[in-house]
Amino acid sequence: MRLLVVEDNRNLVANLFEYFEARGHVLDAAPDGQTGLHLAVAQEYDAVVLDWMLPRMDGREVLSQLRQAGRDVPVLMLTARDELPDKIAGFRAGADDYLTKPFHLPELEVRLEALVARSHGRGRSRVLQVGDLRYDLSTLEATRGGRLLHLYPACRKLLEVLMQASPAAVTRERLEQALWGDDPPDGDMLRSHIYELRRSVDGPFAVKLIQTLPRVGYRIVESAPVETTMEEDA
Repeated sequence: MRLLVVEDNRNLVANLFEYFEARGHVLDAAPDGQTGLHLAVAQEYDAVVLDWMLPRMDGREVLSQLRQAGRDVPVLMLTARDELPDKIAGFRAGADDYLTKPFHLPELEVRLEALVARSHGRGRSRVLQVGDLRYDLSTLEATRGGRLLHLYPACRKLLEVLMQASPAAVTRERLEQALWGDDPPDGDMLRSHIYELRRSVDGPFAVKLIQTLPRVGYRIVESAPVETTMEEDA
């Protein structure tokens, strides 16, 4: 499993790394909520282990924003908050499981294995499709009309967010969050990445799928009107 641990207790993080890496799992760690959210949105993980009480952004807010960003990675909340209202709040925010501290590492491992197995076995689609555009989240291969598209990593991330939201619009702020978290670069780098995405997804094809919504953001729809596919200020 590839796991993200969002936890500010360094000793606990060290114990998790020691235990899970010895069993062949790969781990990343974030010491605060904002960093954890950025990693969970920008990277692919099999599961996320999320504390509740975190610096900069608490775990429930991390989870809520993660789900709003369209990320359905399994999340296990690992927290000392053991009251029933806390558990209910965690599940309502989008948690898949809830384990209270103190805990046993083997129990955490089997719970995560069950979450990952369930996420693969319950028919979660790993292929996004809009019209003749397909994006396989497992292989990271995008095709249109059967033709393989060559995409940079940033363009793949934008494509994933736009296709998951389709036909709804995605704001510039949400797209920037998906790419850079809370620290976007200077200048309008998003426009450059959208331009590259358009070149690959729409350039060779008569029907354009990517729309710019001025002062709002972007969206991918099956039949984008010609007049809205021009690159405008959004």
